[in-house]
Amino acid sequence: MLDGALAAVRRIPRESALVVGLISGSQYVNHMYLVLLPPILTVLSGEFEVSLALLGVALGVQALTNTLFQLPFGHLADHYDRTLALALSSFLGAAGVLVVAGAPTFEWLVVGQAVVGIGVAGHHPAHYPLLTDATSEAVRGRAFSVYNVGGTFGFATPPVVITAIIGVPGLTWRHAIGLIGVVGLAYAVLVTVLFARRVDRSITGPNVAESTGSASAAHRVRSELRSLAADPAILVLAALALVASTANWGLSSYAVVFLTDTYAVSLDRANLALTGLFLTGAVGVLVGGSLTDRFSPAPVLLGSFVGLTALVGIIATGYVPALAAVGLFLLVGAVRSLEGPARDTLTQRLAGEGAVGKSFAIITIGIMLGSAVAPPVFGFLIDRFDVQVAFFAVAAVAALATALTAAIVFRLQDAPAPEPVAGEQQ
Repeated sequence: MLDGALAAVRRIPRESALVVGLISGSQYVNHMYLVLLPPILTVLSGEFEVSLALLGVALGVQALTNTLFQLPFGHLADHYDRTLALALSSFLGAAGVLVVAGAPTFEWLVVGQAVVGIGVAGHHPAHYPLLTDATSEAVRGRAFSVYNVGGTFGFATPPVVITAIIGVPGLTWRHAIGLIGVVGLAYAVLVTVLFARRVDRSITGPNVAESTGSASAAHRVRSELRSLAADPAILVLAALALVASTANWGLSSYAVVFLTDTYAVSLDRANLALTGLFLTGAVGVLVGGSLTDRFSPAPVLLGSFVGLTALVGIIATGYVPALAAVGLFLLVGAVRSLEGPARDTLTQRLAGEGAVGKSFAIITIGIMLGSAVAPPVFGFLIDRFDVQVAFFAVAAVAALATALTAAIVFRLQDAPAPEPVAGEQQ
C-alpha cells in the first residue's frame, strides 16, 4: 500500500512532489515534538522532584495550547500566507523543544511545553491547504498516505533516539531533546527557504474564496455556534473522539512507566515497545481504511474499541509474562488505530453539505481536548494509587468509547455514504 502511494507521488509534477515531500517531513518533525516526554517521565520525575501528575500537567499544557492556537493559525493560513503560517509553526516548535532541553526548573519545562504546543498548532492549518492545492484529486489520497506515514515515523522516533543517546556515557535526556530541537530548527530554515523560493504563490497564497469578508468576528462566532447546535450528530462524534483520544493518550503517555513498574521491563526495552506501538499503529491505519471501504465504519469502530478495552484490561492485570505484555502492547497499537479511518468516514457521512471541513475541525478539537485531559488525570491516578489502577481506568474509558459507538451505530446506521475523502489520523 505504501509502495503504491510513493509510486503515485513520484509521478506527480516536480513542484507537487516537492510540496508533498517537504510537508511530510514537517509532519514527521512536529509529531516528534508531541512525544518527547513519555519516554523519560520517570527520569524527569526524579530530576525535577515532581510527581507524575505534575508531569502529566506539563503534557496537558502542550495539548491545550495546541488546541487554543488551531484557529488563529488557520486564519493566518487562509487569509494571509501559508508559508508564513508554516514558518512560524516550525520555528516556534523548535524553539519550545530547545527550551525544554535547557529547562533549569520544572516551571521552565512547562513553559517549553506550552511553546511547543503553540508551534505544533500551526502545522495542520498550514499543511492541509498546501497539500490540497499542490496535488490533483487523482493522487491526493495517496499523497495524504505518504504524509500520514511521515507523522507515524515522527511518533516512533523519539523513544529510540532518546534511549540511544542516554545510553552513551556522559550524555543525558537534555542532549537527546536538544538534538531533536536542533534538527527541527534546521528543518524550519530549510522548509521556509524552499517554500519561499521554489513553490508558486498560487499554492502558498491565502484562500481568498473562503474569506468571510467584512463580517465581524462576533458575527462569525455566533454563526458558527448556531451551526454547531443544529448539527448534534457531529457533536456526538466529537464526544467519541474526545473519549477515544483520552484512552489513547493515557496509554501512550504512560506505557513506558507501566512496563518498567509493573513488568520490570528495562527502560530501553520499554521505549522500544513504545516505538513499536506507533509503528504497528501505522499498519492498523492502513488495515482500518481497507476494512472500512470493504464493510462499513460501524463494525470497524466497534471492533477497534472492544479490542482496545479487552487488551488493555488484560495488560493491566499484571498477570501475563513480561514478553507477552510487550507483544500485547504492539497489538494494541494496531487495534486502536483501526478506528481512525472509520471515524473519518462516518464524520464525512454525517457532515452537512458544505460543512465537511468544519466537521473535521470539530472532531480534531475533540481529539486535542482528550490529549490535554489524559496525562494529568492518569498521572494523578498513578500517584494516588498505582499504575495498574491507571491502566484499568484506560480500559474503562475505552469501554465508554465502545458504548458511545454502539449508541451512534443504532441511531445513525442509515446515514448516506458519499464519496470517500482522505484525512489524517491522530
